[in-house]
Parts: sequence; structure tokens; C-alpha cells
Amino acid sequence: MALSISAVVLLAIVVFLLIRKAGLKGGHAAVCVLLGFYLASSSVAPTITELTTNVAGMLGASSSDRPF
Repeated sequence: MALSISAVVLLAIVVFLLIRKAGLKGGHAAVCVLLGFYLASSSVAPTITELTTNVAGMLGASSSDRPF
């Protein structure tokens, strides 16, 4: 659950920055949000969830292997 909240916050920040700096229009961002909702309710959702979980696990494992 904590990973999901972190991913949502990260993506919200990215969208905010794209709107402010890269000229992404609010309508485009709304379409991206709607696409996310439709993907979440589709048959592809478990695959996307598994992919993001695996990528987060790899990133977490690689950062914990480094000595400080």
C-alpha cells in the first residue's frame, strides 16, 4: 500500500511539472488520468501491477546493495 501511495504522489508531481514547464495542457492530463482509470479496470491491470511491483523491487534491491 505504501508503494501505491508513493507512486501516485510521484506521478502527480511529474504531471504537475509537465503542465508547468513542458506545456502539457490540462485536457491532455485529464485524458491521461482517464486512460489510467480505464487501464485499472481492464484485463491488463494485473500485468501492469506485477510489472510496477517488480521494477520497484529491483530499484529497491539495487539501492540497498550500495554502501553509504
